[in-house]
Amino acid sequence: MKFSRISIVFAALTLGFTLPVAAETLESNTQYYKDLREAARQEGELVVYSVTSSVPLLVEDFQRLYPDIKLRYVTMDTSPLHDRIISEAENGSVADIAWSSAMDLQVELVNNGYAMQYQSPQLADLPAWAAWRNQAFGTSFEPVGIVYNQSLLGAPEVPQSRKEFIELIDSNPQRFDGRVIAFDPVASGLGYLLMTQDAAASEDAFWRLAESMACSGLRPQSGSGAMFKLIASGDALLGYNLLGSYTRRRASTDLPELGLVLPNDYTLIMSRVMFILRDAPHPNAAKLWLDYVLSQRGQQLIAESGLGSVRSDVVGEFTPTSFEKNGERVIKPIAIDAGLLTHLDADARQAFLDRWQRTSSNSCSADLKPN
Repeated sequence: MKFSRISIVFAALTLGFTLPVAAETLESNTQYYKDLREAARQEGELVVYSVTSSVPLLVEDFQRLYPDIKLRYVTMDTSPLHDRIISEAENGSVADIAWSSAMDLQVELVNNGYAMQYQSPQLADLPAWAAWRNQAFGTSFEPVGIVYNQSLLGAPEVPQSRKEFIELIDSNPQRFDGRVIAFDPVASGLGYLLMTQDAAASEDAFWRLAESMACSGLRPQSGSGAMFKLIASGDALLGYNLLGSYTRRRASTDLPELGLVLPNDYTLIMSRVMFILRDAPHPNAAKLWLDYVLSQRGQQLIAESGLGSVRSDVVGEFTPTSFEKNGERVIKPIAIDAGLLTHLDADARQAFLDRWQRTSSNSCSADLKPN
């Protein structure tokens, strides 16, 4: 999918955002970026493979700043992007940039030699967990939370932690029978990533919660959109481990029934991973794009799009600074490093899914099952 200039401008108008016309550009104060821009201009083109279609303002702003670089912004799902990078590398890469929410698959590609090393000047403004080997870079700050139906759950009973989630659904099995949903780790790559990271963050809390959800008649799902609709309609009351960025977007557009809680025991933080391909046809344009996305200007637009910014000098709901102001909240960012490869190992994956299946089918004793 290629964004047109018209569609991006339309999105900016309809969403009510303002492009940061007055914000500094990369080359405002440094000779390095002036030279990089000239080298990128001579290349004349940039190809980005992305799973992120919700950043039209970012794409539009880049095109407006660098009109002499033809940007091809191609969107696809996570697995096709992963497979396409591998297949095209055999005959010479087509893309310059790979940008995906599949953090583990991106790290796998980097680890297998598909990424270029780049000592970005923007690294100084990123948290340590958001960059790996000068090759993989986190670009968003997306908390993972509990989603609920605001019309059907009163404010006093909305769970604020995993412990309260368990207590709520255990206290009234009939009410929550078949009305608790979460990703199916077998069918959803994102669900598998979030669940394995959740278990790594607090194994006891995760598996105890998994047992309670199973006892409530958990209905595993493969996609966020379907879960949001189930919750908004009242077919489900609670959804676990859903992205706050997607939830806020749907709540502000077509599903106002959705409410979001970021657990105060700990909140996982996901980040979309970007890297420059090792054999990028337009390496200077790729460096310019990556640094633009990581710059304060680019990150402000990321924040306004609802994805959240990894930089502490950006204003927005989902930023490190906004979370630091809430001293009671513990955040656990998913680090971009080799640890993400652990659960891609076939044996480790099977062991996790086997335990999930056992928990789902055997954890609830007969006297606790809803009638």
